[in-house]
Parts: sequence; structure tokens; C-alpha cells
Amino acid sequence: MSNIRVVLIEDHDLTRIGLHAALEQINEIEVVGEAANGRKGWQVLEETQPDVAIIDVGLPDIDGIELSQRLKQSKNDSGLSNTKILILTMNTSKDTVLAAFAAGADSYSIKDVNLETLVNAIKVTHEGNAWIEPTVARVVLEQVQSGQLPELAVNIDTTEQNHQMREIDALDEDTQQMINSSSLTPKELEVLELIVAGCNNAQIAERLFVTVGTVKTHVRSILNKLCANDRTQAAVRALRSGLVD
Repeated sequence: MSNIRVVLIEDHDLTRIGLHAALEQINEIEVVGEAANGRKGWQVLEETQPDVAIIDVGLPDIDGIELSQRLKQSKNDSGLSNTKILILTMNTSKDTVLAAFAAGADSYSIKDVNLETLVNAIKVTHEGNAWIEPTVARVVLEQVQSGQLPELAVNIDTTEQNHQMREIDALDEDTQQMINSSSLTPKELEVLELIVAGCNNAQIAERLFVTVGTVKTHVRSILNKLCANDRTQAAVRALRSGLVD
């Protein structure tokens, strides 16, 4: 299998250089170009035609939103039709998130993710699915439910080892009723909120001042009450049903 060809478009030199060096250590990924601004980024995209473009939002001259829009418009041509867009930024505002997806972004991540998570996001994006940072997932879910965004095959990372794909769409009536009558305890709701926020069991235990064993018990109960197969499905159902704001 050929490597995933990636272009980095990031104006912060240390961040870009660090990302380049880190990704070069991953066997499945090949960094084929980089740029420090949107204008140069567009040129590099045209020249290299990568599989995935990792784009920051706050770029000089042509920002990441406009660059994504240009790339989306070019997909009618043969050149960049297969390039996927992974937004990598520290900006998690609702307006920016929605603007990015409206402009044609395929995935959205924040910069402080670890390398393993970023590599997973790149792979998921390359496969044609959406990888969405947990802190902005509820924004996307709200827009999907309201019809402002199309349904997405999305990977919401919950920092567990198994990353499962979930379709984001409206809950069926029976599932909604089941969740409404699930009667989660206040402590279970606290745990569920932290799951949605991307915390693992150890982090949840630390924040709630309980043992990891207690957290595991709460998680099992949550999965049972929500009829969820895993944490990812529980997180998606919690967001879609309104259990977690």
C-alpha cells in the first residue's frame, strides 16, 4: 500500500517544522510539501496534488477557510479532486468550525493533540471519513440535526484505543425514547460529560476524585443504559439526544 501523501500549510515555523519532523517518522505517511502562508500553500497543493492537506485557519494573505474553499471548487477538475482537507487549528469557535466545513473541510482537529491521534485523524480523513475534535463535535452535530450540514461518517476521538466510525444523523424515535428513560444518575452524567470531552478513565478518576475502578463501573452502567456498544457510540448518542449540552 502506498503512503499517504501530506502537505502542511502552517504559518508558525516551529509548529510546521515540528509536525514535519514528527510525521516523517511515520511509515505510512509522506510529507510531500509545506508552506507558511495561503498563497504559497495553494501553489504547493497544485504542484504536489497530495492525498491530505493539513491546513491552519489563521494563515497570512489567503486564510485557511478561503484556501479550503478554493480547493473544494477545484475538485471539479482532475488535479486536486482527491485531496482531503484536515483543518488543524487552536480555534474552536462555532463560527470558525461551521465556516470550515461549509468551505469544504473534511476533518477538524486542534493543534494540541498527540502524534498518535493526529496520525489517526490523517488516516480517517484519507479514507473519506470525517474526524472531528470532541470539543467541537456538538457544534457539528447540532448543524447536522438542523439540516445545515449533511450527514457525516464521523470519527469522534474519545482517546480510547478503539476508534469507531459512527454515522451522525437523527436518532430514531425508539432510541430517543430509550435514552430519555435511561435515568442516568448525576454521577453517571458527570462521567458521560467527561467521556464526550475526550477524557480517558484515568483522567475522569482524577477530575472526580474517585478510583479508576469506580469510573469503569460507571462507564459500564452508562453503556448499558444507553444500549451503546462502546464509549464512542455513547458519546454520539449523548450529544444527539441532548443528554450532554
